[in-house]
Amino acid sequence: PCFRTLDPDQVLCACKYPDEKIKDESKLQDYATPEWRAEFNLGRRYQASYNIAPTDITPVIVSAAHFAEGSEEQKGSERIVMPMMWGMIPVWHKGDYRKHGLTTNNCRLEHLMDSKLYRGPFKRGQRCVVVCEGFYEWQTTKQAKPSEREAYLLYVPQEADVKIHDKSTWSPGNVKLLRMAALFDVWQDESGDKMYSYSIITFESSKIMSWMHYRMPAILETEQQMNDWLNFKNVSDSQALAALRPATALQWHRVGKLVNNSRNKSDECNKPYEAAAKPEKPKGMLAWLTGNNPKSKKTEAEIKPD
Repeated sequence: PCFRTLDPDQVLCACKYPDEKIKDESKLQDYATPEWRAEFNLGRRYQASYNIAPTDITPVIVSAAHFAEGSEEQKGSERIVMPMMWGMIPVWHKGDYRKHGLTTNNCRLEHLMDSKLYRGPFKRGQRCVVVCEGFYEWQTTKQAKPSEREAYLLYVPQEADVKIHDKSTWSPGNVKLLRMAALFDVWQDESGDKMYSYSIITFESSKIMSWMHYRMPAILETEQQMNDWLNFKNVSDSQALAALRPATALQWHRVGKLVNNSRNKSDECNKPYEAAAKPEKPKGMLAWLTGNNPKSKKTEAEIKPD
């Protein structure tokens, strides 16, 4: 799961990118703002959340060239942000889109070219970038029951005063979003209505994350990587794949167990473990029923036989 707490306008502000068309004499970098492209997606809409889970709708960056927008010279590098569902629906699936029975949240890079599901979208240039403030991961390299694994929030390094878990310390204009390479496809129901959906590309963890998990997402750290992955018109498949390499800088902090349940959407999900609100101790009758009443425990100790 990840978290995205920005509304569409804020996402666009946070996704500004260097505009190669605009160059002034001072050689200062100018930035372009992508456009938001609304899609019906079978009535599903993007809703900001502190705990995004598979099958949720999230903002995704694509090249404007997929929609024949922009000038012939520039449309390959121009960007659009649009809502898509996390978990690719096989284009050949018939019937209810929720019942294809496959796990498509992630696409393993090692098997991409051999996969009936992913090879087609990749060869068609359907490369996209998933944006979020951070993603949650559980430490699976230690032996522990799933319910007892420690959970962490991972994100890209921020400016000194920015705390990713505290929105009062940043704005969409100065936060650095985490950008993950993905593939998308377009599925249609019997009426011809479309659903855009995606899978995040993963590979074996590098040293920066291998202590926590065996796999990691393909994070695009530089604008060159972003351009190489998105610009399918002018960047070959092999060049695009070369842009997928392990991240060199990540930050993280441990979070509480709230994030284990995708129904928990509060802003407590992404807070550091030490700062997250702890459940209140039961009082009164509830405390007595659950054995959490100090007085009852004292009495038990006093009457316990030798």
